[in-house]
Amino acid sequence: MSRYVVDVVARRIAGDVVMSSNPSAALRKWREIFGFSQSEVAKAMGVAPSVLSDYEKGKRTPGLKFLRKFVEALLKLDEARGFTTLRKLAGNLVALSGAVIDIREFSEPLSIDEVTELVKGVPVSGVIEDRKVYGYTILDSLRAITSMRGNDFWQIMGLTSERVLVFTGVTMGRSPMVAIRVAPVKPALVVLHGPRKTVDPLAIVLAERDMIPLVVSMADSVEEIVEALRSRAYIC
Repeated sequence: MSRYVVDVVARRIAGDVVMSSNPSAALRKWREIFGFSQSEVAKAMGVAPSVLSDYEKGKRTPGLKFLRKFVEALLKLDEARGFTTLRKLAGNLVALSGAVIDIREFSEPLSIDEVTELVKGVPVSGVIEDRKVYGYTILDSLRAITSMRGNDFWQIMGLTSERVLVFTGVTMGRSPMVAIRVAPVKPALVVLHGPRKTVDPLAIVLAERDMIPLVVSMADSVEEIVEALRSRAYIC
């Protein structure tokens, strides 16, 4: 199961509980949706069943620490049985799961220069933007271009379009920039990882036309980029 799908579902569960007018009922609802007993979930959380029972009865109000443990317990238990419930909840996210490698929001806004440094980037466009970057999305370039539709860009933009889109497995960079050119929303920064020789001149022209800084990452691997960006991200 893609980490992207797991993270999105986890955020939706947590958000549902937080925004609910009856958090205790929401906790019970999600436990029952996943089909686990109080004892199973409590054990996975490292608490007594009576503690979870108190939260579900409204005798205690769940804080962020408790809620995080609760969601993690549901996902851990579901993973042990092959993500049977998560796959059902994922719905239309499955189509994007192969394209999105990682998607998160930064714990605090970063400058374009700071993001460029994190990904070991080299600017290749003449655009210089003094903008703040609030999150990142790392994409498998081939899967993103071949499987995603224009409206899917709303989903890969996370909470805000003021983010960096990192395209991995890139040969020359033309396809990602063409896709962004026709997309309904534009990112604050585009990073290409993997060009074999040089970036296609058309990619640079398109980036400059849309006033999007274009950077080539010199990182040794995709994992290195993920680790670097995640080190500055908010972890749900």
